[in-house]
Amino acid sequence: MRLAENLKRKKFVVTSEIQPPIGTGPGELIHNMERIRGRVDALTVPELKIEGLVTDTMGTCRILKEQKFDPILQTTCRDRNRLELQEYLLKASEAGIENILTFTEDYRITGDSLQEIMFFHVDSGKLFSVIDNIREGQDISGKELPGKANFCIGSGIDSRWGKQVPDMQLQEMDTLAGLGAQYFLSTPVFDLDSFHQFMKRLEPFRVPVIAEIILVRSAEMGMFLNKHVRSGIVPYHIIEKLAKAPDKEAVSALEGLFGEASDPTASGRAICACFNVAESQIRDAVAAGASLARLQKDLKCGTNCGSCVPELRRLAAA
Repeated sequence: MRLAENLKRKKFVVTSEIQPPIGTGPGELIHNMERIRGRVDALTVPELKIEGLVTDTMGTCRILKEQKFDPILQTTCRDRNRLELQEYLLKASEAGIENILTFTEDYRITGDSLQEIMFFHVDSGKLFSVIDNIREGQDISGKELPGKANFCIGSGIDSRWGKQVPDMQLQEMDTLAGLGAQYFLSTPVFDLDSFHQFMKRLEPFRVPVIAEIILVRSAEMGMFLNKHVRSGIVPYHIIEKLAKAPDKEAVSALEGLFGEASDPTASGRAICACFNVAESQIRDAVAAGASLARLQKDLKCGTNCGSCVPELRRLAAA
């Protein structure tokens, strides 16, 4: 369990997310992984949920383990009951997988609504109750298992709040630390000052944080990630900057993969991608006295995925 050992020793760790093979054998994956051997501590294999794509996340972890890499199995828990989680984790243990990265269905804990905090407590309590039993060599009904299994558990957290982390999210992270989470994985970092402020708020938990970095190579790639991974994962000011970049050759090389380019600045910077609400609309409403609640009621922004709520709060307080 190299990742767990390095975290315990407070070493600087590097993990990388890789895509499970789609419609091909493992040969190309193994070839590509050899290029980074010795440069990463662990490799995260995500559960891809894109329509029409079927991938074998656990099988990919097994292949990585056979090739002497340390895989991290990424999974969600909201769609699984305790029995399903137990079966899944036992299969992971049998495959030699020791690292788990868990998310709720809504990507990361956000602490932004009462409904989400309720889901969080159900999800986290469900997951760790199953893990605790497996660690003791028992299933959830109390029957003995052939052996004990120990996992290094990480959880995704939303770092985009900066120093304005809601109390509910801090409480969630405190709960996870108490339950046994051994590290947190942040949302992608695009603002170092904001991330530094966020990290200052987390110091009391004494849980290592792995900062996620995405190399966004074009405006199209940023829009693709916002559409297929999570709305708002790449800030729109980053997409705007890429769209205005003078070197268009790198952008055009990716158009076939990410779709035809479109100008994200055509109607002003979009704050809410779900309902296509521009920053200018929000500023006009705030100037007229609108609060966050009023913005959500009148413009619908921040009422679907919730990823734009931190930005809405900032604009409403300006």
